[in-house]
Amino acid sequence: MRRSTTSLTRLAGAVAGAALAAAALVAVVAAPARAATLTQVTGFGANPGNLTMYAYRPDGLPANAPAVVLLHGCTQNAAGYVANSGWQKYADQWKFALIVPQQSSANQALTCFNWFTEGDIARGQGEAASIAQMVGYAKTTYGLDGSRIAISGLSAGGAMVSVMLAAYPELFAAGSVIAGVPYRCSPPASTSVCQYSGVDKTPTAWGDLVRAAYPGYAGRRPRVAIWHGTADSTVVPANAVESRDQWTNVLGVAQTPTGTASLPAGTALEVYGDDAVRLYRVAGMGHGTPVDPGSGADQCGTAAAYFLDTICSTYRDAVFFGLDGGGASPGPTPTATASPTPTPTASPTASPTPTASPTCVTASNYAHVAAGRAYQSGGYAYALGSNQRMGLYNVFYTSTLKQTAPGYWVLGC
Repeated sequence: MRRSTTSLTRLAGAVAGAALAAAALVAVVAAPARAATLTQVTGFGANPGNLTMYAYRPDGLPANAPAVVLLHGCTQNAAGYVANSGWQKYADQWKFALIVPQQSSANQALTCFNWFTEGDIARGQGEAASIAQMVGYAKTTYGLDGSRIAISGLSAGGAMVSVMLAAYPELFAAGSVIAGVPYRCSPPASTSVCQYSGVDKTPTAWGDLVRAAYPGYAGRRPRVAIWHGTADSTVVPANAVESRDQWTNVLGVAQTPTGTASLPAGTALEVYGDDAVRLYRVAGMGHGTPVDPGSGADQCGTAAAYFLDTICSTYRDAVFFGLDGGGASPGPTPTATASPTPTPTASPTASPTPTASPTCVTASNYAHVAAGRAYQSGGYAYALGSNQRMGLYNVFYTSTLKQTAPGYWVLGC
């Protein structure tokens, strides 16, 4: 045992849920066998934080695939978070790996990641170092693309996402902080103050804390998505604003949105800079990971304790991370200055006549509609001619369309 915790914060008591999956967890010493199951991995490094590593690699995972690190909340475990969050659906669909650290009661009685413990939140130390070692092991052993690794987590796990983005920025292309707190809210503040009141600092002060986590670092910084329920009483929504201030400052963009959008379940999206930071506010939602059970392309997850039936945050994060089949490093998506409401375009019914040199265009769904390559109906965009559904009709979702005949477009190229 590395240590036992002498005092439990209220975050530890109230944070994340207890819905656990009945997944088989098989320990191995070297690389786990290629199989679509969540598998325990040992021997990934010195493991100074005494964490357990699990990995999920979908069948047919290609070489140089991307990956997502998932950090569960208190009282949760790796299998439960993978099962309920919806990440396995998109890993299978878009072929990326999952790296899932797991906390133990030997480190923290309620299995919370120690986002508030000095020895676990600095580069090269404790739990942060263990998670970094898992990433390094997975990159080498599974042949992953190191430029396309993202990280996401809930509550205590979300707070640890902030730790990893600050202490190991070179490892991640993007991150998602769900119901979490800014890096180094605690210490120095108490965990209860961070949770129930929030700590008010200037954007520069928050940014300086991140810059001090890796002095002299001059490389690229990860893009960041922030999710918070407006009715969260466990980690108050003020933390979302302070996190926004922290990461916009680190990424060198203003705290004024460059675009906004209204999404399902009363979710308001604010975009900062050239899509460097996103802030999602889910109206009326309490403390948990937003999920939306169902079979739709943008639906995912299982409703359970701390998995709240509102909107599929996993789908939107996977797209934000650039994992939706594009095969390129995550890049900025277009931003909006107003909510567009153009008149729908009628769908033609003519049969296609293939052309010798098809034209391919990648753009936002809104731009496709505006250019006459698609039309919108019921909040979704559809390719003109083929009527294939492209996803949500707004500037934040991109598609590639190929013209195979005059007035006839199909998905992909």
